[in-house]
Amino acid sequence: MKIGIIGAGNIGGNLTRRLTALGHDVSVANSRGPHTLTALAEETGATPVPAGEAARGAEIVVVTVPLKAVPDLPSGLLDGAADDVAVIDTGNYYPRERDGRIAGIEDEGLTESRWTERQIGHPVVKAFNGTYAQDILERPRPAGDPDRMALPVAGDDEAAKAKVRALIDELGFDTVDAGGIDDSWRQQPDTPVYGLREGVEGVTKALAEASPERPAAFRG
Repeated sequence: MKIGIIGAGNIGGNLTRRLTALGHDVSVANSRGPHTLTALAEETGATPVPAGEAARGAEIVVVTVPLKAVPDLPSGLLDGAADDVAVIDTGNYYPRERDGRIAGIEDEGLTESRWTERQIGHPVVKAFNGTYAQDILERPRPAGDPDRMALPVAGDDEAAKAKVRALIDELGFDTVDAGGIDDSWRQQPDTPVYGLREGVEGVTKALAEASPERPAAFRG
């Protein structure tokens, strides 16, 4: 499968490592340009590209950049992607540590991923936002393993969500359907499921226990 990854930090870098190892054709981009991704490309066999080209021909695109950087992504980001491209949003809102105050989230009450959708003009599937980057490398398990972790996955497009869940299964993790993007507050920072290293039952329980009220520490 052709996959584009926009953002080569901890999550983006480790997804590049795993997905290339699984035989996928991965293009990877960051904000500083392809020349800064030479080492990752040599390590993995991924193709470093400008951000505006990462989605070209891709069936899945992963957007894994700081939330404050999303509006600065190239216009037409998904031009040339497959017609049924699924876009994974791994982002989280950290207003005090990194992102500053984002009015759409604070004043309109948008979930982080709904806000991201508006910026890029395309539906997203929220996944990997509460996953420790090192777990992507170290904690994959075969299906049926009692120690297999589960990840929550939210999205409105059922076909896109199914495609993402299948990819996560291939990566070695179970998934739990966390509802639509308006429900994705259940997996935002400081919720019970955020950073949880448990299986389907534990993740399902944690999603149900979440509160829609944004914690003070995650308000601008």
